[in-house]
Amino acid sequence: MPRIAVTARLSIDESELVESFARSSGAGGQNIQKVETMVQLRFDARNSPSLPEAVRERLLRLAGHRATTAGEVVITAQEHRSQARNREEARTRMLELLQAAAAPPPPKRRPTRPTLGSKKRRLEGKTQRGAVKRLRGKPAAD
Repeated sequence: MPRIAVTARLSIDESELVESFARSSGAGGQNIQKVETMVQLRFDARNSPSLPEAVRERLLRLAGHRATTAGEVVITAQEHRSQARNREEARTRMLELLQAAAAPPPPKRRPTRPTLGSKKRRLEGKTQRGAVKRLRGKPAAD
């Protein structure tokens, strides 16, 4: 079977994607009432032999409400009037989701210490604020 390249190292078998078709929702004329243009693209991420464990976990987390409890990712496309364009749209969105999951997470932020200048500015600001509050008090009795 042909494989779909997700990244340079990762690809999935095309047989792992299952397409189903239905009539699109919403207002429309004869076309929408007769033709099944909506595409539902399913990918069983939990049981896929092509995905490493780390990518699988990131994919299910990124999919959010598009992931079922069984571990399937479901993409629905119904924006276009033709089934072919909706199929292409669904495949493109699935590929983008897989690429986002395959990208390694960014490195964690390494905390840095405040610079000497920022410490001095902070203390000067506190001193000025304290002076303002001191001036608000009652005048000293002579």
